[in-house]
Formats: sequence, C-alpha cells, structure tokens
Amino acid sequence: MSDDQLKLMARRFRGFYPVVIDVETGGFDEKKDALLEIGAVTLKIDENGMMSTNNEYQCHIHPFEGSNMEPASMEVNGIDPYHPFRVAVAKDEETAVRELFRFIHKEMKPSKCKRAVMIGHNTTMDHNFIFSAAERNKISRNPFHPFSTFDTVSLAGLAYGQTVLSRAAQAAGLSWDSDAAHTALYDAKQTAELFCIIVNRWAEASGPVWSDSSD
Repeated sequence: MSDDQLKLMARRFRGFYPVVIDVETGGFDEKKDALLEIGAVTLKIDENGMMSTNNEYQCHIHPFEGSNMEPASMEVNGIDPYHPFRVAVAKDEETAVRELFRFIHKEMKPSKCKRAVMIGHNTTMDHNFIFSAAERNKISRNPFHPFSTFDTVSLAGLAYGQTVLSRAAQAAGLSWDSDAAHTALYDAKQTAELFCIIVNRWAEASGPVWSDSSD
C-alpha cells in the first residue's frame, strides 16, 4: 500500500483514526464495576472513500481488586469470571488496557492520524470504562479523544430506524448469531461492519468525503 493510500484515513475524519470498541462489564458504573472483556476492531479505507474492517484485538480480563459484578449484568453477558478456561487466558486490567493502547498506536501510526476516535454502540459506556481503567492503572498515552466519539445507535437510527444492535445489523443485511452476542469481539465486529455499511452508503450516494485533516 502506498504512502498516499495510508494517509487517506487521516483525510476522512479530520485526522482521527476510527477504532471500534466493545466492552463487557459487571455493571454500568465504570468506577466500581469490573471490566471483563475488551474487543477492538480497526478500519481501513480506499481511494473511493469505502471503508472495511482491518485488524482485531481481544482480551479477557480478571476483575480488578474490590470490583463489583451485578448479577443482572452477569446474567446478560453470560460471563463466569472464575471459569478455569477463562482464568487461564485472562489478563489483569492494567496489562489488557496497555496492550489495547499499544495495538491502537501501532495501527494508527502508518495512517498519519493524530488521535484515535472511539466508535461503539452506545459508546458512552465503552468510552467511560476504558478511560476509567486507564486512570485507575495510571496509564498514559491514551490514544482516544477525551470526549469525541461516533455512536452507531445514532447512525443506525438515521439509516434504518433501528437502535438495538441486533436489529440494526440485520436491517443492514448482516447475519446475527444470538449465541455469540454479548462477547466483546463479536459485538465490536458487528458494530464495525454496521458502521462501514452506513459510511459506505453515504459515499456511494454523495461521493467520498475528504477533510484537510487539520484540528
């Protein structure tokens, strides 16, 4: 891939590098509830402004010391944090977040983007949990913009009249595996595909959108 092609992503979102994130947690309070899984998907773009998925990161995480896990949340995500198979592969929260940030910095560097922007479905929760974990573990060089995000709830509501991820994905023509749902990487991949479909529909209808990549 040429240097000019690599720089196309910087021109698409004003110097931001899009990264789709999904987290599975022990509740909705990022300060108290456990961060249990992270799934991340990076994107790529061609000269016609068409986007597609690129590389992936996934990690199971040991609950941080003293963290809370609400029974209702655990029933929804189906995670047993103390299952022997999970315990064998899970990492501590600090290691998981540091690895995520290294992955994103490595993916972002060739594109000449200045900062990553988080994409998610109801992304406020994902954003809050990642930032809280970074703060809790005193991790610097967070690649994500501190408040700007892209949310596929709004985009899917505009494009398809659907706000639930499973329904929006199916409305966009994607298959949906209910048994795999509520795992971080699966939901991140579905969200990434949904985001690309919506962005590509706009590019097909209006032509590619390029910015000057300035702040």
